[in-house]
Amino acid sequence: MEYFWAELIGTMVLVLLGNGVVANHLLMKTKGHNGGWIVIAAGWGFALAVAIYMTGWVSGGHYNPAVTLGLCIAKKTPWNLMPLYVLAQFLGAFIGAALVWLAYFPHWQKTPDPHMKLMCFATQPAIRSYGWNFVAEVIGTMMLLLGILGIFNEHNNVGGGMGPYAVGILFFAIGLSLGGPTGYAINPARDLGPRLAYSVLPIRGKGSADWAYAWVPLIAPLLGGVLGTLLYLFYVEPLSALLSSR
Repeated sequence: MEYFWAELIGTMVLVLLGNGVVANHLLMKTKGHNGGWIVIAAGWGFALAVAIYMTGWVSGGHYNPAVTLGLCIAKKTPWNLMPLYVLAQFLGAFIGAALVWLAYFPHWQKTPDPHMKLMCFATQPAIRSYGWNFVAEVIGTMMLLLGILGIFNEHNNVGGGMGPYAVGILFFAIGLSLGGPTGYAINPARDLGPRLAYSVLPIRGKGSADWAYAWVPLIAPLLGGVLGTLLYLFYVEPLSALLSSR
């Protein structure tokens, strides 16, 4: 059960700090109102690094079903742990979103736009085109798995104490470069858990949870995680092994 609690707490911290920076940017009357996209991407990157430093030494610091799936395929995580990890990740994301709601409690009433409130919980596309939104999420998550597997490659000296920091930089870079089309969920738990929280929490003036879009950040990251893992295993890792043997 230590793996379960490590993944739950880590995912909770990720969503609390990640969605917290979004709320700070979007909600009215906050100190960070209109902080900008760089602030959001940096907040998510730092959030992931901090979460991994906190509990990653216990469970590996996945906090993302797409990462767990990819690492199972790469034989770095046993398949029998996947249900436990995924359950912990979704629960942790829900709790993290609820804590954001509490932290910004007076600001929900001061923010009239229900769309802004939803985006403090779940992702929304800049241009709604389900097919292209799906592609963007696949590419972003593919890059995430490529980066994680590269950072922790046995031939790479970055994967020690600097590993979590490097993963945070990777997440920051993905947000800056690939986050524009969809808000880069690249994590089914990060989107679905908070979307469920938005649906059930008593948020004054909230609108629809936009369940019509929810399948994109749920399914696309899983496909992207698989593609990124396979690309790394069959092309990048053999190349790194060949070069290191010279």
